[in-house]
Amino acid sequence: MRYDDIISIENLFQAWEEFKKGKRSKKDVQIFERNLETNLFELHSKLKNKTYKHGSYKSFFVQDPKRRHIHKASVEDRVVHHLLYKFLYELFDPTFVYDSYSCRLGKGTHKGVERLKTFSRKVSENYRRTCFCLKCDIKKFFASVDRKILKSLLNKRIKNENIFWLLEEVIDSFSSEAEATKGIPLGNLTSQIFANIYLNELDQFVKHKLKIRYYIRYADDFVILSSSERCLNQYISSLEKFLARELILELHPEKITVRKLDWGIDFLGYIILPYYVLPRTKTKRRIFKKLKEKAGSEVVGQSLQSYLGYLKHANSHKVVQELKNRFWFWLAEGIMYW
Repeated sequence: MRYDDIISIENLFQAWEEFKKGKRSKKDVQIFERNLETNLFELHSKLKNKTYKHGSYKSFFVQDPKRRHIHKASVEDRVVHHLLYKFLYELFDPTFVYDSYSCRLGKGTHKGVERLKTFSRKVSENYRRTCFCLKCDIKKFFASVDRKILKSLLNKRIKNENIFWLLEEVIDSFSSEAEATKGIPLGNLTSQIFANIYLNELDQFVKHKLKIRYYIRYADDFVILSSSERCLNQYISSLEKFLARELILELHPEKITVRKLDWGIDFLGYIILPYYVLPRTKTKRRIFKKLKEKAGSEVVGQSLQSYLGYLKHANSHKVVQELKNRFWFWLAEGIMYW
């Protein structure tokens, strides 16, 4: 695809439509929309003449459930992110392995859990044999991404100098916020596709060099299933060496676990066991706490439906009933208003 096609005014308006979903109430979005056509035509001119400069970030922390450092770009820059995301997704997604589940159409957490259930049945031969699971987490992934390596991976498939200039403008926009050569911002839409492009190298190593069949990755978390505990422990060293050598990453030493399926596999917000799936205990507690905290809020009903949506993917009939009972009790007691 040509650079002029990517930055066309039609694509900019489409990127705006995608960006604004769920954000119309935000003040900065409303301000940008007041002069939408002017702003988008000016952005198009800057992109065409290569005078566009990515702005700085607003930094803040969220609890989700662990504390995360978010960097938020301006509205104009986030429209550019959407523009690039669409181009990169269409170019790179066909090269990804099947069992990569983060930020991909038709994938997601629930599909990842279903795949893990399928794998566990196969490895255990319908739960008749012992099944082991190696679970790993990459330490401080987004802060550790080497931007030089990321650019080299992009450059393998993107030869257009103008497109690469724009990608570098976005990637290097974070250099003043963090270490000079490390890190991509947790908050940019582009960081989601950059993460998949970066970690696709790990996926390919696992599938084609180690020839591991039962492997699932979601963002920087991944699991490998096997009937042999010894094999799984041997993989750890190979994975550590590859990550250090090729991607300058390391596994979180405190989050490398090998467990039997019978003990429960904690993955993507659920506990997977033979024959059934349970919600995490911590997640259940957080759901009840958050719902009560939103008492009187206009979004309490929406939150309830969201929590019920999470629970429906687990064997959680009792939890669902308890949540509904407490919800109606809080309404009746005037603790909550809907």
